[in-house]
Amino acid sequence: MKTIAYLLGVLLIVVAAIYLLVPADSLPSFLPGHEAGLARPRIKHGLAAGAAGIVLLAIGWFAGRRA
Repeated sequence: MKTIAYLLGVLLIVVAAIYLLVPADSLPSFLPGHEAGLARPRIKHGLAAGAAGIVLLAIGWFAGRRA
């Protein structure tokens, strides 16, 4: 579970970076938020993905601790 949480956390942080740095019309079509003709990044999608990534990294860290 620890490894899965770490991998998903890192993946979501990478997705958050994509959302924050790439305009909406240049996003890959499989990502939600792709909209043709929109030249601004998707800030809310990026923040949500980043927050979820940080939470998953924290879960992985806490799951790896021993009592």
